[in-house]
Amino acid sequence: MDDEKTSDNNIDFACLDFGRLKRTGLPEVIFCRGKSLEQIVSIAKTMFNAKENILGTKAEPAVYHKLKKIIPEIRYNEMGKIFHLKQKETEKIPGLVSVITAGTADIPVAEEAVETLNFFNIKVKKHYDIGVAGVHRVITRLDEIRNSDVIIAIAGMEGALPSVVGGQVDCPLIAVPTSTGYGASFGGLSALLGMINSCVPGITVVNIDNGFGAAAAAISILRKINKNNK
Repeated sequence: MDDEKTSDNNIDFACLDFGRLKRTGLPEVIFCRGKSLEQIVSIAKTMFNAKENILGTKAEPAVYHKLKKIIPEIRYNEMGKIFHLKQKETEKIPGLVSVITAGTADIPVAEEAVETLNFFNIKVKKHYDIGVAGVHRVITRLDEIRNSDVIIAIAGMEGALPSVVGGQVDCPLIAVPTSTGYGASFGGLSALLGMINSCVPGITVVNIDNGFGAAAAAISILRKINKNNK
């Protein structure tokens, strides 16, 4: 597309898609795992010079420390391993997303989702460590959780939390399996299969440890809700 100036965004190893925001409502995002430090820095510098918003996921602290020297304004959530810089304002999407985790070990994935939602000016409520090992914890939060427009439920081990919550609420629920667990969890595969096989209808399941993907789904849902209500 001519208006995207695609050729101007090409570097040796990447073709940056600055038209993605206009097409899909979500911008180009840097997935850092598997990229070299030099590649991440080059991509971020290209986005910075183009005055684009910058969001990078699965970024180790060393990535942030290097970027900070080059782009001092950049911010980093160490728990969620996500860096960001907003160079132009994003749309304001009304709605409340509750981000809940089964355990404390699931919080890094939750923080990736939370930071992404915050970047898009979406109101977030956190409910951490309310899993089924002490089911009273989630029961006492249900009234508040039911006020959500979208719920992101994050769990490892057997991945039971989305089923417990999903049977008690009437809003979209996005389940995120995490790699938290002992050997038989197979790096999150057990949680993933448990969520996919939930007997609660309508649960959406994203990939293992994919907090960003869950946030992206929530953003799309809220955008559509608000568009239809205008």
